[in-house]
Amino acid sequence: MESESKPSTIIDLLKRGSTSSATAALGNTGIAIVKAFAAISTGSGAMFASTMHSIADAVNQAFVFAGSVLAEKKPTRRFPTGFGRVINLFCMVAVIVVTVMAYETIREGLRLIAHPSAESRGFWLNLIVLLLSVTVDGFVLIKATKEIVHESRIEAKGLAIFPQAFKNVGRAAPPTRLVFFEDLVATTSALLALLAVVVTSFTSLALLDGVSTLLIGFLMICVAFKVGYDNMVGLIGVSAPKDVEDKVAKIIFSINFVTDIFQMRILQEGRYYHVEGLVELRPGLTLADADDIKFKIRDTLLKEAEIADVTIGIIEDNGVRNWNPEPVNT
Repeated sequence: MESESKPSTIIDLLKRGSTSSATAALGNTGIAIVKAFAAISTGSGAMFASTMHSIADAVNQAFVFAGSVLAEKKPTRRFPTGFGRVINLFCMVAVIVVTVMAYETIREGLRLIAHPSAESRGFWLNLIVLLLSVTVDGFVLIKATKEIVHESRIEAKGLAIFPQAFKNVGRAAPPTRLVFFEDLVATTSALLALLAVVVTSFTSLALLDGVSTLLIGFLMICVAFKVGYDNMVGLIGVSAPKDVEDKVAKIIFSINFVTDIFQMRILQEGRYYHVEGLVELRPGLTLADADDIKFKIRDTLLKEAEIADVTIGIIEDNGVRNWNPEPVNT
């Protein structure tokens, strides 16, 4: 096997890992340190919640980056379909971390609601740190949004990337989806914390500090549920999106002498797809010609970067139209 004769080096694997996860891990580590200092110095509950969120993000995205590196390992004789689902396991660990941090955040929010702090201090420190957090998290969010568009093979520029990212987030790799959802919530959480700091500093609404902390905790729970569900589905095995199936079918039908697709299954694993199909060919072909066509179908499909492996069988056309894909719902 070629995959065994040319194993990937550690450097190659690191280069092919999720850049959005690596960027987010580094950014959130720095932000978490700064936020922790501000939270300890000022005693702000909203800042504490935002700190917990940044710590969770940093740990998660470091885990996910490690998983994305391992998932890029080439198939071996023992694991012939590759290691794509490893990233789902790492993302599930990340979900546990988010859930624990969310619990601590919600508990702190309830404490602050029951015993609101009457004194507000460190306004400028909190303001500067939270503005920095919004900037960093916003940068990572934009990067993840662009990666979703790129991985989904969608043409979009400018502000159009945001609606396209929400529409096609399910087609992105698990690490990219995790970073997107986490930093979407992180940016929202930083804005909530910023609002709480400003309001509690200039008004007597000290209760808002606890309320914003509680909201941030619930947002973290939502991320944990969404990411956990997506990765549970990925571990079980999920079929490719309809447009990917249509694209593969179009490529197969573009090959000469292909008359029909008797059956086809496309399994999504990480950001890659595994294609299995039984193709009907025009009657009367020799075995040698039919083999050549089969290998041409396989080689043509493998030129697509997102297709990891192809298993194709061939039969003679049975005179019945079998491939009638359902129309895409719009």
